[in-house]
Amino acid sequence: MEWMFTEDRPIFQQLYEALAKRIVVGEYPPGGRMPSVRELAAEAGVNPNTMQRALSQLDEAGLTESNRTAGRTVTTAQERIDAVRNGFASEAARAYLEAARSLGLSREEAIKLLNDEEEMQ
Repeated sequence: MEWMFTEDRPIFQQLYEALAKRIVVGEYPPGGRMPSVRELAAEAGVNPNTMQRALSQLDEAGLTESNRTAGRTVTTAQERIDAVRNGFASEAARAYLEAARSLGLSREEAIKLLNDEEEMQ
């Protein structure tokens, strides 16, 4: 996965979201070991302190667990991973509906467009 950053939000927040998405899609599986702070920082091209801040957010969100001797691992609590996945999906749905409304589409028209797009894929 390529790291892409925008200027509209702090880098550590974007790192957190990218890492959380890697967890919810299974790139970092439940119970699996996370790469080290330095490895991830080098991969993303950011300062290790910035990456540490993002990883601390993962810990706070309950997606990872930090152990001083064993490193950081992904939680085995699937319900926590599912909750974060659902949060990302809800955010995407809200953004889509907001964009559709700004174009003057009704809820029904927006849903029909989604269904049509899905059929075309």
